[in-house]
Amino acid sequence: MAERIALSSILGAPVYDGTGDLAGHVREVAISPQDDPARISDLVVKTPEGDRLLPLKTVRAVERSAVRATTSVRADGKWEDWSPLVSSGGMLLLERDLLDQQIIDVSGRKVVRVNDVDLCPEPVNGSLKLKVGRVDIGLRGAVRRLLKGLAPSRAIEALAGRMPEKAIPWEAVDLIETDPSRRVHLKLEYERLSKLHPADIADILEDLAPAEREAVFESLADEVAADALEEIEPKMQVELIRSIDSDKAAHIVEEMEPDAAADLLADLPQETSEGILEGMEPGERQEVAELLTFKENTAAGRMTTEYVAVPPHATVAEATMKLRAFAGEVELINTIYLVQAGGKLTGAVPLVSLVLASAETRLSTLAPEHVISCTVNTSDKDVAEMFDKYNLMTLPVIDDDGCLAGVVTADDVISMLRDRI
Repeated sequence: MAERIALSSILGAPVYDGTGDLAGHVREVAISPQDDPARISDLVVKTPEGDRLLPLKTVRAVERSAVRATTSVRADGKWEDWSPLVSSGGMLLLERDLLDQQIIDVSGRKVVRVNDVDLCPEPVNGSLKLKVGRVDIGLRGAVRRLLKGLAPSRAIEALAGRMPEKAIPWEAVDLIETDPSRRVHLKLEYERLSKLHPADIADILEDLAPAEREAVFESLADEVAADALEEIEPKMQVELIRSIDSDKAAHIVEEMEPDAAADLLADLPQETSEGILEGMEPGERQEVAELLTFKENTAAGRMTTEYVAVPPHATVAEATMKLRAFAGEVELINTIYLVQAGGKLTGAVPLVSLVLASAETRLSTLAPEHVISCTVNTSDKDVAEMFDKYNLMTLPVIDDDGCLAGVVTADDVISMLRDRI
């Protein structure tokens, strides 16, 4: 395997053209993400007549002096024939866009700062190919860059070599770009970040500065953004949802759990909240609007209206079909509620009971004699005490007529207690 080349060692390196003349020095190393998000496409060379673009396919070698620990670049052709650099709009320039910049380390689920970049050379048919191999986030890269020009290269390399390596593979990196048009040009997407658990995405967003946080959040798919938003503390939720346009905000709020969406809208200015509601689909709008009418620190203010309910005479097979059609979060499905035609709650059957019963068994025979529930006006404190006393995962909430209004989940209680810490 060829020795890795540090970006810091290439920057400023002399460049010799095919005649052997000194053409200039490396100003930048560029990637064209549209073609290949990892392969170096060009070197930007500072020449006597301004910056010129040296395609990597015309580079014969990047030579490293073992004695002096210095780097030089040798290319084909005359430097006068290299194209002037007109615009770098569609390029990712490694020094400008990476060094000292924050990136998202998807493997470590955190935000880190780049100290250097390791490039991997691949000689092919007399020409050279370079790919970004790793991003250096440790002291080794910092030492190389901080001491460059202040001490002999050989001494710097000797010192850096004694530093522990701390790097992440390029495949585990998501870049951060605050300019929307530039994100499009560079084809920057957050597919890697989107695969993380929503709680990890939330932690990463919270670690970013406001501008970067808003840029990343805006770029997430609606469903991913909604899941992450539910894990973020309320004040930051408000800041994020206000940072995007009302149409996207409406789509994200639609994807949230109804109770979480209602809590968020309740914290927003009335005009903003109403604008988001207007942009939502009628069904989701009505569901969230109804929850907004309840007091915040009550069971009704905490409950979700997404649950599975069937008539008491329903069989296990019928309940299973209802479960399969459930469009809400699967975490909410651990209890099946039994309600009469008018909506009155009569029982609750744990999901495990369905698994152990035959398909023909009626759910009314599986329900405990007494169903534990609370009213819409039950206080947060009493709700938490009921979860603790009865070791509950969910708690049905009934209105004044005994009809099922919603369900408080253990997650809701945990969030409530966390807010008070």
